[in-house]
Amino acid sequence: MAQLERIVISGGGTGGHIHPALAIADEIKRRHPNCDIRFVGAKGRMEMEKVPAAGYPIDGLWISGIDRNWKSTRNLSFPFKLISSLRAAGRLIRKYRPQVAVGVGGFASGPLLFRAARKGIPTLIQEQNSFPGITNRILAGHVQRICAGFPGLDRWFPAERIVLTGNPLRQHVVERVGQQGGVREAREAFGLDPDRPVLFVMGGSLGAVSMNEAVQALVEQHSDRPYQILWQCGARFADSCEAWADGREGLVCRGFIDRMDLAYVAADVIASRAGAMSLAELALVGKPAVLVPSPYVAEDHQTSNARSLSDRGGAVLLEDRFVVEELGRVVGDLFAAPERAEAMRAELHAAARPDAATRVVDEIEALLHARG
Repeated sequence: MAQLERIVISGGGTGGHIHPALAIADEIKRRHPNCDIRFVGAKGRMEMEKVPAAGYPIDGLWISGIDRNWKSTRNLSFPFKLISSLRAAGRLIRKYRPQVAVGVGGFASGPLLFRAARKGIPTLIQEQNSFPGITNRILAGHVQRICAGFPGLDRWFPAERIVLTGNPLRQHVVERVGQQGGVREAREAFGLDPDRPVLFVMGGSLGAVSMNEAVQALVEQHSDRPYQILWQCGARFADSCEAWADGREGLVCRGFIDRMDLAYVAADVIASRAGAMSLAELALVGKPAVLVPSPYVAEDHQTSNARSLSDRGGAVLLEDRFVVEELGRVVGDLFAAPERAEAMRAELHAAARPDAATRVVDEIEALLHARG
């Protein structure tokens, strides 16, 4: 059995790309402790800080995406960045001599995976979303394996190369998020009433504004609600939202919650954006969910993500344009229908993929063994 000794993982730009990349690296390290794992990211993007903080080395490419406003002057530099990054990717491949190259989406994965494929190095991409990003769509014809976070990607990728693995979560996240029990302790940790049901609301960074407005409207319009609210409003809005929430009964507001495991355990119903990694966690948690796709993401991919769960009855999809007026009603319906909530829990658990990182690394090893 061939040993995995050298691998390059490329991509990033957002946490949705970086977190699965780190989960894959962790699983490789668990199986092959002596493997030299190298990351390649885009200069100036968050992976250049997050990856070293997780204990892995990273090289940066001078690359960025194309502005969707074709008249933008920022697009004038793209050809030069692309040529530069392709050359740099070639040098990195010659330097590190990876046995397998893995792409997780984001700007940097394009040049690295393209160069690796041209060199005959086994290549694999991990696509987190149900509507794939442009980089992975371009790479699809060049790579040997596509590890899918959601079903239905054969609309964009060759069906014979797709393996449905789910989206990799780091093992400590799987263990913490999957915890059940300790509800009283979890609620008390946030200063909540341990005997009263809880709605947990979390927005994104760019997407926090409408979610925050929805919470405020819900609190003002449903003063007789039978549940309390744990509200993660976003660090940028912490001062104003916490001041607004101060003194209001049954409402706890935090700018940022670092113990998400406790928040998930405390909750009976969760309202969330529909990022791929959030959905991977919510499926593990198995709590009834209201998914509000962010309108600020590329190609509206969060709506496609949300539909992958709502179409099977595992969640309620609520459009962002209706969230301020409708969140209170939708949440109230879920609290009032325990049978429906139980059915949603079953569908969420069926969609959970706690072994996703293991399955992706299985495919990496299969590529290595096929090469001999």
